[in-house]
Amino acid sequence: MARYKRFGHGRAEEDQVLSAINTTPLVDVMLVLLIIFLITVPVVTQTVKMTLPKEQNIPTQTKPENIVLGVDTHNTIYWNTLPMKSQEELLARLVKEAKKTPQPEVHIRGDAEAKYAPIGRIVLAVQQAGIVKIAFITEPPARN
Repeated sequence: MARYKRFGHGRAEEDQVLSAINTTPLVDVMLVLLIIFLITVPVVTQTVKMTLPKEQNIPTQTKPENIVLGVDTHNTIYWNTLPMKSQEELLARLVKEAKKTPQPEVHIRGDAEAKYAPIGRIVLAVQQAGIVKIAFITEPPARN
């Protein structure tokens, strides 16, 4: 009589639950990812060699002929302390100042909460008036 081996029925020792986690696939995937990153990172970080300008903190030199324009939190444009009623009024005053020799500098002060639009309108008006020098007045960060 022939003996047949039955599948699915083994010894009791083989039926125990395997409680160890096989980390081989995890290690394989991590090694593949590491190799991919090692190959792609140098390609991504390539840049053109250039010398960038160094930061310089130049204190403002307030001269009486300088024009100080400001924007507050309500987006009102000020010429020193005088509020400007319209863009046309600002442009007319800037055109008058642009004809002076030497031409005055325009210093723009913007509140941290102000929107960019009025500051952009100031820059546009200064350019339209033909004034060459524009500066933005900021506060330096606190040094620790």
